[in-house]
Amino acid sequence: MKVVSIIQARMSSTRLPGKVLMPLAGQPVLWHVVVRIRACQTIAEVVVATSTDATDDAIEAWCKSADVSVYRGSLNDVLDRYYQAALLHDADVVVRITADCPAIDPTIVDKVVHGFLAGGYEFYGLAGEFPDGLDCTVFAFSALACAWREAVLPSEREHVGPYIEKHPEIFKSGGLKKYSGLSHYRWTLDEPRDYEFLQRVFTRLYQQGQIFLASDVLALLEKEPELMQLNSDIVRNEGYLKSLIEDGNVNVQT
Repeated sequence: MKVVSIIQARMSSTRLPGKVLMPLAGQPVLWHVVVRIRACQTIAEVVVATSTDATDDAIEAWCKSADVSVYRGSLNDVLDRYYQAALLHDADVVVRITADCPAIDPTIVDKVVHGFLAGGYEFYGLAGEFPDGLDCTVFAFSALACAWREAVLPSEREHVGPYIEKHPEIFKSGGLKKYSGLSHYRWTLDEPRDYEFLQRVFTRLYQQGQIFLASDVLALLEKEPELMQLNSDIVRNEGYLKSLIEDGNVNVQT
């Protein structure tokens, strides 16, 4: 059973354009994500999935220079981009990672993959109240293919998992609840203040050739809680909330 991690990346972020190639501890943000996912013991192959838009030429160029597999597909239909990349790389299992999570913890990703495999799931992810920036979800290719055929709403095409999550009667779903009470922690990269936070974290924790883990970040924030004030008030999952509004769900609270 081939487990492939697909990292979605684009340069045209509305809130922080070009964020995935911004420098962080001497390397592009995307480099840190790739290195961390390559450290996972459960993943056989890592692919960056970007778009055919000209703005993403830089991502393809970086991937080629760094010897990272890259697939280019639809800019807005991310579900199609994932499906086509998974098909091309003969994936039986797909691990979805986003390129704006440079502090992703490979040991947690491995636990999520193990949970998926052990339970015979079709969809499985990190669940509960965890820091934003540790997100990872795992899909059976068959479930991804079904969603690709059936999903029609903007939120179901622009984001990979919603169609599957909304149909537990079709797909066996589950999740790893590793943390509680930590949903206010924000380690992702969507805003300039997130970048400042991550720069400070990496300045303190990053060492060449080593990977710091979520436990190290939590220990740092316990020691220096003022760091969290940099970005703690930013709305979580703002992009998905925007997609729900485009679906016509005008009552969604933002």
